[in-house]
Amino acid sequence: MPGERRNLRSNKETSSSANGGKARSNSQSSSAKDKPVPTRSTSSKSKAAASKKATTSGKDGSGSKPQSNGSEPVQNGVNGTNDVDMVDEDHETVNANGEADEEMTVVVPPLRNSNPLGPKDKDSHGDIAMDNADQLESGEEEIQQIDPKIKAVSDIKANYALLERAVTHFDARFTLRVLRSISSIRKYLSSDLLAQVFTETYPATNSTAKALLAAIGKEDASFNSPVTTSDMDPDLHKDKLKSSTAAKDILPEVDFYLAILVQIYLYDTDNVEIGSKFSTNLVEKLRTLNRRTLDALSARVYFYYSLFFEKLAPLPPSPTASVVSIRQPLLQALRTSVLRKDQDTRATITTLLLRNYLSTSHISQADLLISHSEFPATASNNQIARYLYYLGRIRAIQLSYTEAHEHLIGATRKSPSTPSAGGFYQAASKLLVVVELLMGDIPDRAIFRQSSLEHAMQPYLSLVQAVRVGKIDGFLNVVQTYNTAFRRDGTYTLILRLRQNVIKTGIRMMSLSYAKISLRDICMKLDLDSEESAEYIVAKSIRDGVIEASLDHEGAFMKSKEVGDVYATREPGEAFHERIQACLELHDESVKAMRFPMNQHRLELKNAQEARERERELAKEIIEGDMDDDDAGGDFEGM
Repeated sequence: MPGERRNLRSNKETSSSANGGKARSNSQSSSAKDKPVPTRSTSSKSKAAASKKATTSGKDGSGSKPQSNGSEPVQNGVNGTNDVDMVDEDHETVNANGEADEEMTVVVPPLRNSNPLGPKDKDSHGDIAMDNADQLESGEEEIQQIDPKIKAVSDIKANYALLERAVTHFDARFTLRVLRSISSIRKYLSSDLLAQVFTETYPATNSTAKALLAAIGKEDASFNSPVTTSDMDPDLHKDKLKSSTAAKDILPEVDFYLAILVQIYLYDTDNVEIGSKFSTNLVEKLRTLNRRTLDALSARVYFYYSLFFEKLAPLPPSPTASVVSIRQPLLQALRTSVLRKDQDTRATITTLLLRNYLSTSHISQADLLISHSEFPATASNNQIARYLYYLGRIRAIQLSYTEAHEHLIGATRKSPSTPSAGGFYQAASKLLVVVELLMGDIPDRAIFRQSSLEHAMQPYLSLVQAVRVGKIDGFLNVVQTYNTAFRRDGTYTLILRLRQNVIKTGIRMMSLSYAKISLRDICMKLDLDSEESAEYIVAKSIRDGVIEASLDHEGAFMKSKEVGDVYATREPGEAFHERIQACLELHDESVKAMRFPMNQHRLELKNAQEARERERELAKEIIEGDMDDDDAGGDFEGM
């Protein structure tokens, strides 16, 4: 049947009407005189007969094959290998009896879950097909995964270009980007990795490379083979010659950057003695240079220089500790940084000196340093947070609890939120809680509910609860239980001062609870020795303004005054003023931290000057009459 249809269609001449009518064959038009045009019902009957005949022939095997749905190889999305002609819905063909029938081509869409390309396992050529393209992509990603050590080497070498741009453009932001990348490189640092970087960066005769390799114990590392004239490719020889020439002119910033990596490696591997000697030589070399592009790098060098000596025996707080020996070099570096207006090194060394003095309990010397020096306002946020923390500790030891509270609040607010800075935030929060207790306040419970502080602040939570209740026995039990933790945090001596605060807190709670209470009851509730001591403590609390009450000596009782309206006092206004002042200071700091394009004002002045010159030329042409009618706007015709 398909073969007959193809032969008959080849001899047909189709035509289409101007209004888009359906195509008719010549044989159709000639037989139309003998037979009437089939109606819609006749057409449907002929279609049903044709489909029935095709089914019968399919069963006998004499006709065309029945249509399969995805069970045979396909081409262009249709079953079979022969081309199929598109036939109109009302197109008539001639069957075996010579009768004109209409033929309809039915397109059966594939099922939803069926594969239009046949079986899932193989394609039309018998090859195995992929089930999912994502599997191939994931496999490629696994194959193309880069070794982290190789990536670390490439990152270290990529920082050379940033340091060169920092020197060329005299912009410290590129150097800061290099220093920020150290945290991601640090966990992959090893002696082999550093030796590979040094041998690929420096020539074999470089003294800096020898010193760096000696610090990490890789003196026998082999350098890259030198360039020889026997290279076969002359272009390759030129490139190697250029690279070897450029390697000799390595910037000092690159030298100190690699030296900082060595310091970090020695500090992480606890090579304290080698690190202290290497850092001492590095500091001596740093003093011979006066380059502003080295400011951020030199600050990091001094930071690790101080950390190495803090770990050398004898350890602080011994008066003969090793940290005492570096105070003179640090003071000299501070004076040099002030003269050179090196703000980064100045801020770093100031915090290192305060840490040095506090480690050996030299509070008076730390106070003299603060009074005779000025901390740079343009320092980084991390250095400001450190400075405020040390300043708050010094003021707390000096009994200036109000100033200490302000400094510690600033330190906790400026503390970085990264997990690596969690230790600093915990130390500042612990000291802040103790200072608030010494001021007679009870810290907010939300401080102890933070996820980063919940475990570390557990001893201080018990301390706050003991102070809030006002029981001396409970307070002493907490101090004795967490004695080791308080000494490790450096807050033990401050916590011992809380005994009087516990008593004052108990008296204040009793003054709020009772309108009149005898001294004997006060003595029993606070576990005091005698009524005389209770009377003395109540009198001191009244004088200090802790409570508002009167003491009757003859009756041996304390009478509380009625609590007035707090909004009638100046306390709400003062608190509101403090909040407004903090917001204004934050706004001022944000404005100072903004960056603006360099020499932008000069560009604006140049544009304004050019505009004025154009106006002068235009006015001159108008005065001289050089402008023609077109420039003047043409003749004006009145009405």
